[in-house]
Amino acid sequence: MEVEHQKKARKALKKAKQRDPHTFSPKTNIFMAVILGISAFLCVFPFIYVIIISLSSEESLIRYGYQIIPREWSIDAYSYLWNMRTQLFQSYGISVLVTTLGTVISVSMITLYSYAISRPQFRYRRFFTFFAFFTMLFTAGLVPLYIVMTQFLGLRNTIWALILPLAMNAFYIIIMRTFFVRSIPESILESARIDGANEWRIFFKLSAPLAIPGIATIALFSTLGYWNDWFNALLFIDKPDLVPLQALLMRIENNLEFIRQNTNLGSSVHEVYSTVPQDAAKMAMVVIATLPIAVTYPFFQRFFISGLTVGGVKE
Repeated sequence: MEVEHQKKARKALKKAKQRDPHTFSPKTNIFMAVILGISAFLCVFPFIYVIIISLSSEESLIRYGYQIIPREWSIDAYSYLWNMRTQLFQSYGISVLVTTLGTVISVSMITLYSYAISRPQFRYRRFFTFFAFFTMLFTAGLVPLYIVMTQFLGLRNTIWALILPLAMNAFYIIIMRTFFVRSIPESILESARIDGANEWRIFFKLSAPLAIPGIATIALFSTLGYWNDWFNALLFIDKPDLVPLQALLMRIENNLEFIRQNTNLGSSVHEVYSTVPQDAAKMAMVVIATLPIAVTYPFFQRFFISGLTVGGVKE
């Protein structure tokens, strides 16, 4: 009797699993795993391919083109960049400083602004919400930005010209506002107010710790924005010691392209052109610029997913 009862229980459990819409069958799990594995490989493969090309010899690239397994391996591209290591390390330092300082300032400003407009006690929250949203629809343009930064603020050839233009972002403000509204119950904050806590104490002791996934998401977005920014350096920076990494790599690439297009100017230019690993050097620059972000991203991944999905389910 006990054996039959166990068999009936197992059959009932199997039927319950089959009827559960939130579970997949083993075949579906295998199929989804294969699809996701292929998708992950397609996402990672371009970066691996760039690394392979950067380690290929320039002669093999000219003769045989881009190959997954190059005919001849070489580190000439990295040696070429190593010869200008002084400027490269200096630009790396500028990029790290701008990214770190800019991310801290940006996250602080965006978080405080978003928290203020997310609280129903703030009388002017609708005005400041519309004020942030309006900037997403209309912008003054490049010329007013240049005039304000150079003539009114006097930030030309300063580190702040690389930080302040990206410090506030209306889209990030909307994301953080949604996170505060959806993830932090008003009853918790009201209890803190009853206990005598002011708004600053509530923000730093309750709201900010509970909003870590959203803050980490905004920090990742800001970090990517500052690290990949080269346009502000093109506009406002002339001093070589303030050029960030992306702007420096763009200038190197422009120089390589100039050498390629003007090989008929003289024998000296042709000799320089023949010794420069053109395509491999470009790929090596991509590796140098992308590797720090690729290494940093896994640390933000779990916060990034939970921060983006907030508000996705309506209760």
